[in-house]
Amino acid sequence: MTVAERLATVRERVASACRQAGRDPADVRIIAVTKYVDVDLARAVLEAGCVDLGESRPQELWRKATALAACEPSPRWHLIGHLQRNKVRRTLDHAPLVHTLDSMRLLETLDAEAARAGRVCEALVEVNLAGDPGRTGVDETTATEIVAAAARHPHVRLRGMMGMASVPEGPDAAGLARRQFARLREVRDRLQKEFPEAGLAELSMGMSGDYVEAILEGATLVRIGSALFGDQEEPRG
Repeated sequence: MTVAERLATVRERVASACRQAGRDPADVRIIAVTKYVDVDLARAVLEAGCVDLGESRPQELWRKATALAACEPSPRWHLIGHLQRNKVRRTLDHAPLVHTLDSMRLLETLDAEAARAGRVCEALVEVNLAGDPGRTGVDETTATEIVAAAARHPHVRLRGMMGMASVPEGPDAAGLARRQFARLREVRDRLQKEFPEAGLAELSMGMSGDYVEAILEGATLVRIGSALFGDQEEPRG
């Protein structure tokens, strides 16, 4: 299958999941995760109509954003992997939505570098849904602290929350993912009530293996790699 055909299939599944959840498919954006593909394939999915492109490594985002800068339509970049503070300045040059705000120190750096550049950085607070210390993301308490502190950092605009489900085996794998996604939605809803001035409309959750479950629990951004690019992408591990 071509990238365009795979994109059409993903869009059909997104629309089906939205109908099942009583949602408008227009409320869910597909982010094509290009982390394991070359520039040509990234360009192909862009030309097929998927303008949201995601990268895990800042250096790859810099490289591909530069290579695709003249494309029409123009890509909207998403940084979906861990962001070290020493890479913030160059990353902000490409104005991505940062999905992985996971510490007060990163919030402070994003604010300072965005102020220096005369722009506003849009970001999502990354929550560790599995409670696994080996994973990135913060717990619910720290997420609350970051959202509360955002009001004191005018050059960072929070857009929502991000999370990645566990990767269990067995018959309840989908059920566990859905419960974890539901928990992230509940955390987001609570924070919206506590901090109505914070913009937390977005829920970035769901990947190629579980984006249907994520949509059923309210995802507005789904991060799709292997379902679009097939064997070009390495498996999640």
